[in-house]
Amino acid sequence: MTPESITHRRILKAAIPIILSNATVPILGAVDTGVIGQLGAAAPIGAVGIGAIILSSLYWVFGFLRMGTTGLVAQAVGAGNRVEASALLMRGLIVGGVAGLALVALQLPLFWLAFKIAPASAEVESLAQTYLAVRIWSAPAAIGIYAITGWLIGQERMRAVLVLQLVMNLSNIGLDLWFVLGLDWGVPGVAFATVLAEMAGLSLGLYLCRDAFAGRAWRDRARIFDRLRIKRMLVVNGDIMVRSVLLLAAFQAFLFTAAGLGDEALAANQVLMQFMNITAYALDGFAFAVEALVGAALGAGALAALRRAVLLCAIWSLIGALLLSFGFWVFGPWLIDVMSTHEGVRDAARQYLIWMVLAPLVGFASWFLDGVFIGATATRAMRIAMLQSTFIYAVALVVLVPLWGNHGLWLAMLVLFAARAITLAWHYPAIELAAASQALRPLPTASATDA
Repeated sequence: MTPESITHRRILKAAIPIILSNATVPILGAVDTGVIGQLGAAAPIGAVGIGAIILSSLYWVFGFLRMGTTGLVAQAVGAGNRVEASALLMRGLIVGGVAGLALVALQLPLFWLAFKIAPASAEVESLAQTYLAVRIWSAPAAIGIYAITGWLIGQERMRAVLVLQLVMNLSNIGLDLWFVLGLDWGVPGVAFATVLAEMAGLSLGLYLCRDAFAGRAWRDRARIFDRLRIKRMLVVNGDIMVRSVLLLAAFQAFLFTAAGLGDEALAANQVLMQFMNITAYALDGFAFAVEALVGAALGAGALAALRRAVLLCAIWSLIGALLLSFGFWVFGPWLIDVMSTHEGVRDAARQYLIWMVLAPLVGFASWFLDGVFIGATATRAMRIAMLQSTFIYAVALVVLVPLWGNHGLWLAMLVLFAARAITLAWHYPAIELAAASQALRPLPTASATDA
């Protein structure tokens, strides 16, 4: 891998399909809500909403499988060890399958606990239970797709990720319309649509990964269950899970704090959080690109290529952040009006819109550097940086919210973004040192017996 092989075209070729893929996610949520809304009652909408949130939260716990798989696969590919890359897919699928079956087996206590934490009316809870009882059966597929997506990204096969996401979401939308509006299945129809779409996604994903099944590595039990490789995978994924839990806790603290600032501020923040989601979906494209490029460079021990990948992806992340900030500044008031018809909420959201203009500029480095560290599987540093950033954020909340209310709350969020970027940047030299010495390479280059 040479620096010359890292080009602007290569980065955009990797990033744009991910950005397009991410753009389909909110569309699916809107269709789910719109279709069930045709039933003419509030309870079904609430039931599907709360049921989807519960399952998303449960599945999200295993999101480390996507990120951890990407870094390890990219490094294996960079080292020329395609055999280990195939074994990594099998390990990920096994973890996804076991995790999904565990959720199916534990569904009753998990759902009971979820409704204790977030109680709803008797009608909504009953419909949500029906929804969950159907959807939970695709848990092994849903979590297994994390491993498949990570494997594809690790090999820079971003178009395959786009195809996978489009097929899943479009089939989900089509089945939604058929089951709910055509067959009048109501809430269970929405659930069945998602189950079938996720099953189809798993089948398509396995087809897209068919190269991994061409040789013998995918059924080499000694390699797949190698203790040292499994330990490495568990350490990487464990660090990512801790980091992700802390990040979720930070956002939950934001929401809980906003709830104490009044209904209009809370509603305005919910509207503005959609701007944050747009930012995350867009900038994730460059973060995913740098994951694959950094992992491959480290696997090959190519320091110059690593530096060029980091530099070019940083430039494109900054360009993306500038475009988002400009777009929010110019079109933000119009977007607020589209998302809310309540004049009080509109006025409040406009008052805090400046923070959305600043968020991409302050936050792009934290998203981008996350990708660098995931590709390098420098997950211990990620965990430490997130611990440090969470502490700084907690202090900012305690100090800034009493001083400036909701403005202080948004400023604290930007402090979190800046802290994540600074703490990760502090650890970055270790990644370059590892590339120079090839000490971070977790896997040996393929031997003759691997070929």
